[in-house]
Amino acid sequence: MPSEQPALPEFLYGTAWKEDRTAALTGLALRMGFRGIDTANQRRHYFEAGVGQGLAAAYRAGVVTRADLFLQTKFTYQPGQDHRLPYDAAASLSDQVAQSMASSLEHLGTDHVDSYALHGPASGYGWTDADSEVWEAMRKERDAGRTRFLGVSNVSLRHLEQMGVAHTEVPAFVQNRCYARFGWDRDVRLFCKERNIIYQGFSLLTANLEVQRHPLITGLAASANATPAQIIFSFARAIGMLPLTGTSNAEHMTQDLASVHLTLPRDAVNEIESQAG
Repeated sequence: MPSEQPALPEFLYGTAWKEDRTAALTGLALRMGFRGIDTANQRRHYFEAGVGQGLAAAYRAGVVTRADLFLQTKFTYQPGQDHRLPYDAAASLSDQVAQSMASSLEHLGTDHVDSYALHGPASGYGWTDADSEVWEAMRKERDAGRTRFLGVSNVSLRHLEQMGVAHTEVPAFVQNRCYARFGWDRDVRLFCKERNIIYQGFSLLTANLEVQRHPLITGLAASANATPAQIIFSFARAIGMLPLTGTSNAEHMTQDLASVHLTLPRDAVNEIESQAG
C-alpha cells in the first residue's frame, strides 16, 4: 500500500492528441487554473516535450512554480508506440523503463514527476511476467526519488487482482477510460476504494456522449444552472473519482474547473450511477 496519500489537485488536464497545440494548450490550462497535468512518453498520442515547453513558459511568466503542480507521465510498451521510441528497442524492459523516465524528466524540465504510470499492461488478458518486470523497474524509479507515486492505466479488474497477488505493493493510482454503460467502471472503482487507491477517470465526456443528453443529466443541469459536463464531473467526484479533462476550449476549462463547487444530492448521484449508465 502507498505509505502516504498524495496531495492532489481536484482536476487533471489531459494532454493527449494535441500535437503542435500541446505547449499552448498546456499553458492555457495552467492560466485557467489547472494544477494537475497528465501526459505520457508516447509520441504516437502525446507530445510530451510540448508539455514541457508549456510548463517552462508558465514558469517564466510566473503563472505557477513546479511546486504548485502535480505532473503525471507514463511508460508505454513498444506495441503502443510508433517509430519515435523514447528508449532503445533492444534494451531490457527494466532499462526501457529507466530510459523512458530519463527522457520524460528531460522533456518536462524537472528532476521528478509526481506520478509514474504503466500506460497499459502487456496483455489484455492478465498481468504478465513482463508487467512484473516493468513494475519492479518503476518501483526502483520511485525509490530513487524520480517519482513520488506509481500508477497503472487501462487495466481490468483481473489485471489488478493478479497484480495484487504478484506484488506486495499496489499502485497509488488507477487511470481508466470510464464508460457509463459499464457502470462507470464500477468493479475497478470498488477494488480501488477497498485498497485506498485513487481512481482517475478519463474520457468521462467523450466516451459518454449519450449521457450528456440523458433527461436525468439535462434536468439536473437546468435546475443547478450548470452544464451537463459539469454535472458529470461533479458526479465523478461524488463517487470517488479524480476526473481528467482534455478540452482545448478556454470557456470549457473554466466551466470544468467550476464544477468543483457543485455538489449533487446523494439521491441524484445514486440515480446517475444506476440509470444514466
